[in-house]
Formats: sequence, structure tokens, C-alpha cells
Amino acid sequence: MDDSFKNAAKAYADAPSENKVTQQSSARRFSSESLFQGSRELCIAHGSEEYRLRITKQGKLILTK
Repeated sequence: MDDSFKNAAKAYADAPSENKVTQQSSARRFSSESLFQGSRELCIAHGSEEYRLRITKQGKLILTK
């Protein structure tokens, strides 16, 4: 790795957080209530695979293939 890159990376890491440029997420946001619509499990088709997203008794989300 080039020394100038290492120095720039270290300077960025050491800079106060208010001086860092933050990248805003462009991810779409959905509420779990709108996705599940009263059920506790849903199926997600991804390519040729199917995944199950379910709500546990403790209210956590579990994604399985």
C-alpha cells in the first residue's frame, strides 16, 4: 500500500467526527408492521432462492434460507 494512502487514511481516522463527510443511506425504509400485515412470517423470493423472515416470541426478526 502506498505511504501517501496510509497517511491519508490515518489522518481521516484521527480527524474529529464533525470534520468527516457522512454518506446518507439511500436504502428504502419499511415498518415491520407494513411488511408482516398481522402475520408473524413472510417469504422473500431472491433470485431462485426463498428466504423466510419471521418474528420470534421475543419480538426479534430471524431470516432463514
